[in-house]
Order: sequence, then structure tokens, then C-alpha cells
Amino acid sequence: MLNILWPVFIILSFVYGLISGKVNEINNGIFKSLTDAVELTITFLGTICLWNGLMEIVKRTTLINKLTKILKPLINILFPELKENEKAKQEISMNLIANILGLGNAATPLGLKAMKTMQKENKKKDTLSNSMMMFIVLNTASLQLIPTNVIAIRTSLNSNNPTNIILPVWIATISAAIVGIIFTKILIKKIK
Repeated sequence: MLNILWPVFIILSFVYGLISGKVNEINNGIFKSLTDAVELTITFLGTICLWNGLMEIVKRTTLINKLTKILKPLINILFPELKENEKAKQEISMNLIANILGLGNAATPLGLKAMKTMQKENKKKDTLSNSMMMFIVLNTASLQLIPTNVIAIRTSLNSNNPTNIILPVWIATISAAIVGIIFTKILIKKIK
């Protein structure tokens, strides 16, 4: 649907610009948008490289085992089906850590790996398991302590205080995670 809507909006905007005689504004807007997109991409690239590199280092050291042990009680409560699947627990831990650090871009490939690992043990291949549902909810809530991407965007847009978003992000993501976990647990119990 978006494949149709966006081109229609662009064509209508261009036609309106031609009819109203604002072709210069269209050209200026196009080039300003291109400049802004390149600047934002460069800002994100540095942030993403830094955090992805750190996550790769964490994966290759014993630090991941320590972080997994810290998160293990929480993971055991949220994912009781995964008692024996240490690989899935480790991948879920890595995803949660990446989200907590505000690294949605680093969390995505880790989340996909975790879903593939959980799918291997899923008895009904065409249906999500309870653990998969809980993981999607947690990943979507994206509990964040450091909203790195939002801070990077605000910095690229010359915000006077790009970090003043931290407290609202904590409130929003913690609330979303709590509500999501509660409702998922309730729905899982009703389905059984």
C-alpha cells in the first residue's frame, strides 16, 4: 500500500508545485532533503559502527556469559519454554542488551538469530510459540536506558539538549515493556 501512496503523494506535490509556480521551492526542497539525509546517514553510521563493534567484542569475550547470567532469572521467568536452550537464551540476552543500550540497528540481526533458534524447537512451524510471542513483545517495547539513535538524530538536527529525551524514553519503554509482558502472559494463559 505504501508503494502506491508515496509515489502518488510525490507526483501530486510536484504537479501542485508546477501549477502554483513554485518549481524553485520544489528544487530547493529536494536538494535540502538530500543534504539532510546524507548528514543524518553519516551521523548514524558512526554511532552504528561504534555500538555494533562493541557488541561484536562482547559476543567474542566472556562478558556475554556474565551478562547472560545477570539476565538469566528474568529470561527464565519470561521464557519458561527455553529452560534447556542456552543458545536461544544467549541470543535473547544479546538482543535485550542491544535494545537497552538503544541500539535498534544492532538488536535487529540479534533478534532474527534468536527467532531462528526458537523456530528450530517450535513444534508448530506455522504458528508462533509462546516464547516467540513474548520475545516479539519485548523487542517491540524496546526497553532503553540510552536512546542512542534518538540522541544521534537530535544531535544531527542541532538540538540544544539532545539528551533531555532520556527520562521520557525510560518512562515510555518501561511502561510499554510492563504492559506488554502482563498482557502477553495473560493471553498465553488464556490460549492454553
